[in-house]
Amino acid sequence: MAERETAGFLHDDVPYLKLGQGPPLVMVQGLSAEHDVPTGWARRMALSQARPCARHFTVYCVNRKRGLEPGESMSDIAGHLANGIEHDLGRPVFLQGTSTGGSVALQLAVDRPDLVERLVLVASACRLGARGREAQAEMARLTRAGQGAEAWAGLMTSMLPAPLRRPMRPLSRLAAGSMAPEDPTDLLVTLDAEDGFDVEARLPRVTAPTLVIGGGKDAFCTRELFEVTAAGVRDGRVHIFQDWGHARTSGSNATTHLTLGFLLAGLPLRPEH
Repeated sequence: MAERETAGFLHDDVPYLKLGQGPPLVMVQGLSAEHDVPTGWARRMALSQARPCARHFTVYCVNRKRGLEPGESMSDIAGHLANGIEHDLGRPVFLQGTSTGGSVALQLAVDRPDLVERLVLVASACRLGARGREAQAEMARLTRAGQGAEAWAGLMTSMLPAPLRRPMRPLSRLAAGSMAPEDPTDLLVTLDAEDGFDVEARLPRVTAPTLVIGGGKDAFCTRELFEVTAAGVRDGRVHIFQDWGHARTSGSNATTHLTLGFLLAGLPLRPEH
């Protein structure tokens, strides 16, 4: 039975929410307003994805380092997580990343393949697509202009199917009202880092068996990018939900079950009694 969750910070100030028993599984969360242990709906979302895996793994739901320095790259951000894994876990881990968290996870697998047993990328690829880069650039522009709530509302509606974006904008503004951080530095550093993120040429460095899960109608990454990512690593495969967008792929139970099945395939068989 999965134990009750605990929270804290790994070495290098990487926040985590921990639950379960078994080999370590690090789940890197998507873009967030602040780099801290998740609370409220963000905590509930992280736990809903982690609990099925916590029956078999010790799950660490992690965010980016708290207190990023302006100008840090995706390699720098992934390096903080690598430091936490080395210092506190002391062994290679099963690794899963969603959306921006997938960019961090893939960068880590490129830079430090020795730390990754198996890798799952959800709604994430070797770089952002053109629409994804435009959406995040607009989010950064609005955030720098002091319009944080409008920035989050725009990002949220960009994930929806095209016919829903305009009618859902007022509701998105309402939902985003409490999401703008007092200090957006960590968010802006992450957005800038992902804007420059592109590891296509370095994908062969990823030695861990890798599963890429994407949506055929993702607004941030194209189907072609998902396929290129899976084909570029040494041992990759891809699953595309044809009619799904970014948000549905990121939060679906089907995605969680695909992830869990792939990760379980990497565990040693238990001897029969």
